[in-house]
Amino acid sequence: MNRDDALKLDNQTCFALYACSREMTKLYRPFLNELGITYTQYVALLALWERDDVTVKQLGERLYLDSGTLTPLLKKLEGAGLVVRARDPLDERNVRIRLTERGEKLKESAYDVPNKALCRAGVPAEEALRLREALADLLRRLRQTTLEE
Repeated sequence: MNRDDALKLDNQTCFALYACSREMTKLYRPFLNELGITYTQYVALLALWERDDVTVKQLGERLYLDSGTLTPLLKKLEGAGLVVRARDPLDERNVRIRLTERGEKLKESAYDVPNKALCRAGVPAEEALRLREALADLLRRLRQTTLEE
């Protein structure tokens, strides 16, 4: 690769990941619209369906989101009746997030979303698994690099 090629947009791994992320979000949009949630709300709910009753800080760490992004998101989820926010009785500085019954029930409607999205994109399950594993490995490496700084 020559020097000028190093700065071509199409040669940037960061741009390929960014563009894919945006397109993936678009791909999920119609399925999430049926559920009445946005993509960011969806990933927050995925994390809560895995582990409920967590602090805002714990949820932010899990989603790689800062509190400035997470707080308005949680307010919208609370307004939709999907979560409740409450001060931690053991430490008033912390706010805990819990799914409501409605938030728990929404999980049933969300089971088919990933498969519908992959089918629409024409991505076979095996290929999606390999890609997800490669991205998870890249994320671990990137995270380790930022932790060392």
